[in-house]
Amino acid sequence: MTRHARTLPATRPWILAGLATAGLAVALSVVLLGAPDPGAATPPPGGPAAVEAPSPTPSPTPTADPDARLTIVAAGDVLPHLPVIGSARAADGAYDFAPLLAPLGAWVSGADLALCHLEAPVAPPGARPSGYPMFASPVEIAQGLADAGWDGCSTASNHSVDKGFAGVAATLDALDAAGLGHVGTARDAVEQGEPQLYVLERSGRRLTIAHLAATYGTNGMPVEDDKPWSVNLLETTRLIAQAQAARDAGADLVVASVHCCVEYVTAPTARQVEVAQALADSQLVDLLIGHHAHVPQPVARLEGGPGGEGMWVAYGLGNMLSNQDDECCVAGTESGLLLTAQVTATGAFPAHGIEAGPARVTGVEWTPTTVDRNAGHRLHALVDIAAGTDTLSAAEVEARVERVRRAAGQEAAERTTPATPTGDLPTVVTRSRGE
Repeated sequence: MTRHARTLPATRPWILAGLATAGLAVALSVVLLGAPDPGAATPPPGGPAAVEAPSPTPSPTPTADPDARLTIVAAGDVLPHLPVIGSARAADGAYDFAPLLAPLGAWVSGADLALCHLEAPVAPPGARPSGYPMFASPVEIAQGLADAGWDGCSTASNHSVDKGFAGVAATLDALDAAGLGHVGTARDAVEQGEPQLYVLERSGRRLTIAHLAATYGTNGMPVEDDKPWSVNLLETTRLIAQAQAARDAGADLVVASVHCCVEYVTAPTARQVEVAQALADSQLVDLLIGHHAHVPQPVARLEGGPGGEGMWVAYGLGNMLSNQDDECCVAGTESGLLLTAQVTATGAFPAHGIEAGPARVTGVEWTPTTVDRNAGHRLHALVDIAAGTDTLSAAEVEARVERVRRAAGQEAAERTTPATPTGDLPTVVTRSRGE
C-alpha cells in the first residue's frame, strides 16, 4: 500500500518558522436570541404583556474536541540476508519486496507516521547484493518499504559502513528516490547536523516530529577519517544536544532510535538502561526506539520525559524482516514488535482564553510480528494468522506470540487491530546538504 508521503525541501538554517507549531483557531457557533423589533407598534392597554429583553447570552462552552491526535508506528530491524533477497528476486532478475512486506500493510498504512529501521546498506552502483557478514541490499528495498507504507527509516547500525562510504551514499540516495525520510547516516556534515523532520496537519494545527538516530559502533569497520560525520555514533550527550536543537527549532515531538548493545538477549543491558534514563532525564525526548538485539525486549515507561510526564522506551523491537530463527540463532529472532505510540497535542479555544498545549506521547501498545521463512519470508502480524498458515501451524504461531508477550512485559498493552489515520499523510522534510 503506497502512502505517497509528500516531500518538502529543507531550508538553511533549518529553523522552520513555517513549520513551528501554529495555534489552533476553532470557530465557535453563537446562537443569537431574537430581540424586539424597534419598529413594532406598542401593544394596547390590556393587550399581551410586554416581552422582556433577553438577558445577555453567556459565551458557549466548548463542545468540539480541539485536540490533535495521531499515531506513530515503528518496527524492528530490516536485515535482508541472502535468502530474503532470494525470496524477493523476480523472474526477470530484478527484486520485488512487495510480496514479503504486503501482509503487514494494513498495520503500517494505518499509522499517521510509520518509521522503520534499515540496518543493512544498499549496494553501491556496480556492487552485487550480499548478506552476512557484509550486507548490501538491492536498491529496490527502498521503494519496497515506501510501497509498504513506511514514511522513513533510521539508518545508523553496526552494518552502516559494510560497503564503505559508497554504501552510505547509495542507501540515502535510494531512500530519497523513494520519498522516504532517513536519519543516522549522512553524505556530508550539513546533513548529519539535522534531524529528519516530519510535518503533519491535525485539527488545524501543524505538528513537527523530529527523528534522531545513533549506533553503538560499526563492527570494527572503519568510518573514513575525512568523513566522521557519515555515521552517528552513540554519545548520549550528543543525542541530548540534538534533541535540544530540534526543540529550539520548533519540533513538537522528538523520537530517538538507538542501535545498541548486545545481540540475542531479552533483558536490556546496563548500557541500554543508562542511555534510556539519561534521555528521559533530559526531558527532551518523547519516545525511544531500540534496535540490534534481534529479539523483542521490554517496553517500559521511565520517570522524566518532557514536562516530567514520563518517557516510553521500547528497548528492542526485535527483527522486522530477516532470515533468523532458532535454527541459526535463538528462538525469538523470527519475531518482532510493531510499536504503536499514541500522541495527543492539546488544542486551543481562543474565545475562552485556552491556548494550544504541548504534544505528548500519551501511551504505547505493541503487536507481535513474525517472518514466515518457509513461505518466502512473508511478514505477518501474528494476530492475523492465529489459525496458522500453510507453513506455520497454529501451535507454532501461539508459541511465537507467547515468546513476544513474555519479552515485551506488561507495562504496555498488546494491540490487536491496526490504527486508523487521523488525517493526511505526513510531509517528509528533506534534510539539507552542504553541496
